[in-house]
Amino acid sequence: MSRLPTALAATAALTLGALAAASGAPAGAAPPTPERRAAALVAQMTLDEKISQVHTTGTGAGGVSRLVPGIPRLGVPDFLISNGPAGVGTGAVPRQPNATALPAPVALAAGFDPELARRYGEVEGRETGDVGHSLIEAPDVNMVRVYRNGRAFENYGEDPYLAGRLAVADIRGIQSQGVLAEVKHYTANDQETNRRTIDEEIDDRTLHEIHLPAFEAAVKEGHVASVMCAYPSVNGAFMCENRHLLADVLRGQWGFGGFVQSDASATHTAVGSAGAGQDLELRDNGPYDEELKQAVLDGTVSMAQLDTMIERRLAVEIRAGLFDHPRTVTPIDAAAGGAVARSVAEQTSVLLKNSGAALPLDARRLHSIAVVGPYAQAAHPGGGGSAHVNPLYTVSPVDGITKRAGAGVTVRSSDGADPAAAAALAKSSDVAVVIVGDVEKEGTDRTSLSLSGGQDDLVRSVVAANPHTIVVLDSGAPVLMPWLGDVPAVLEAWYPGEEDGNALAALLFGDVDPSGKLPVTFPRSETQTPVSSPERYPGVNGVATYSERLQVGYRWYDAQGQDPLFPFGYGLSYTRFAFGHLTVGRPGHDGRVTVGLDVRNTGSRTGAEVAQVYVTDPASAGEPPRQLKGFAKVTLRPGQVKHVRLTLDRRAFSVWDGAAQRWTVPGGRYTIAAGDSSRDLPLSASVTLPAY
Repeated sequence: MSRLPTALAATAALTLGALAAASGAPAGAAPPTPERRAAALVAQMTLDEKISQVHTTGTGAGGVSRLVPGIPRLGVPDFLISNGPAGVGTGAVPRQPNATALPAPVALAAGFDPELARRYGEVEGRETGDVGHSLIEAPDVNMVRVYRNGRAFENYGEDPYLAGRLAVADIRGIQSQGVLAEVKHYTANDQETNRRTIDEEIDDRTLHEIHLPAFEAAVKEGHVASVMCAYPSVNGAFMCENRHLLADVLRGQWGFGGFVQSDASATHTAVGSAGAGQDLELRDNGPYDEELKQAVLDGTVSMAQLDTMIERRLAVEIRAGLFDHPRTVTPIDAAAGGAVARSVAEQTSVLLKNSGAALPLDARRLHSIAVVGPYAQAAHPGGGGSAHVNPLYTVSPVDGITKRAGAGVTVRSSDGADPAAAAALAKSSDVAVVIVGDVEKEGTDRTSLSLSGGQDDLVRSVVAANPHTIVVLDSGAPVLMPWLGDVPAVLEAWYPGEEDGNALAALLFGDVDPSGKLPVTFPRSETQTPVSSPERYPGVNGVATYSERLQVGYRWYDAQGQDPLFPFGYGLSYTRFAFGHLTVGRPGHDGRVTVGLDVRNTGSRTGAEVAQVYVTDPASAGEPPRQLKGFAKVTLRPGQVKHVRLTLDRRAFSVWDGAAQRWTVPGGRYTIAAGDSSRDLPLSASVTLPAY
């Protein structure tokens, strides 16, 4: 299928000429703006044609299920939507062409690297275009408030600043390829349990400081084309008809000029959603079909409202070139996508433990390796649901390790279903690598944070048989580790994408230095989380109360004096780093503060470190103890020093004033701390700011 068939392209060209003539513009004058072109097209549509443009169909050429059919007589092309956000997902057609299965977005978050996120987005955007589609539903920037959330793997972790930086870069990467990005799920789509009915009670300050900033960054800095409204209710109104959050905040406060699309079947009433500002319904035969048509005929939705809903999307498409530069379906470049998938997996795995320098492995000193566990013999590229990608190919861990170990090392494998057999295999090997993990998918939350199916017992059996055991976690969110004290090394590989085995082998053998940092806190127990009470999760009587307020993720552990298993921002390396010479400049007239520090590689290997900067507000501000406000990833040779400079803008020192509906800076003394995690901040200084 082509994006815009040749005949339709000719029609589009003729229509453009007709529009220019109709505008009364003299020959040679500048072409009409996308907004004027869109308005002129909509003015020529019949009511039925207009209704056809505000909802997707369930059928179409090639079996497309996320399709807004074009209008050939007006040169309006088909609008095709792909699932995301880990690559081109499978929800668009029953037999979606295969695409690059990128590591899960939570892995990308562990990279703390916007440039890596941009490259990730370029693959998403390029391959969305390659399969002939117009938009990819990515990125997903909801906070990981609930660790058991079945879609935690789709998000960028628990910190709004980190999520915002990565979202902006990912969106720019996607849209650089001539297709549209769609940030989702607006907003607070934080659990799968009762997701279609749950009402979330969230105070305005918590919304603006925790759950909205990544969306705001996507709109203001990423210039995202579309926003998907989510299933839940927020403060009594379903998100897809939440006038305050869609009209007042998204369009009013942030100036969003793109279009709003619903999640699948998240539109409840035509009048409510149209009035709130939802433009496109992701559903066939839903409220935006006959119900909306009748509302227009009755006058409860004006024709002007309907026209605006269509014009917003068409203008975005025109501006992106989707009308005037048709592209035919193109074979996906598997090598290019695979190279990015591997690079992301290598740079985002987090080394959680490495006692006695158990890693990296040295193939020259090994004769045998046992690779065991449920994820040892087949790749575990990603989570389930609409984010699932049919990979172009996969590399299993055992294959990747076998290839890297070389002919002189015997690699044997077991799926771990028989712990005794796995233990025997481990006992007869020099080293054992146990690969365990969780299964996350859309539509359901995990029942607990424990590994399922006897995987903890498998780890215990293997390490008892061979103390030289490396545990690899393929998880989309925190898991409990009751065996942690018994194993020398643990590597969190997340859902590593189609290059699973190659990336894992490169990390285990030290071809790549682990440099990932945790974008989520790992708790010690099921109850040591910010949402361990039923009122907060999964909710009582259909209401989830966000009474933790600003204390989401590491903010809660810090405020409550809790010691997590692994803190936010944590991650080890095969080399060592030191921080020094922190400088904090005087605030400029615009409230900006420049922070500088040195990062030195004090070890014997080249590696990468993430310098993290946290701000502690004056006590009068009522903020959590410390919050991430800047970071930079640097690669250093042994002995090398780099000076890192970060600029903290006024927003880094601001709090949300709900009464005034604006950001304010409480005057006073702010502490700036720097280090390599939220709990390891050896450098600190202060700066005094006036109230703004």
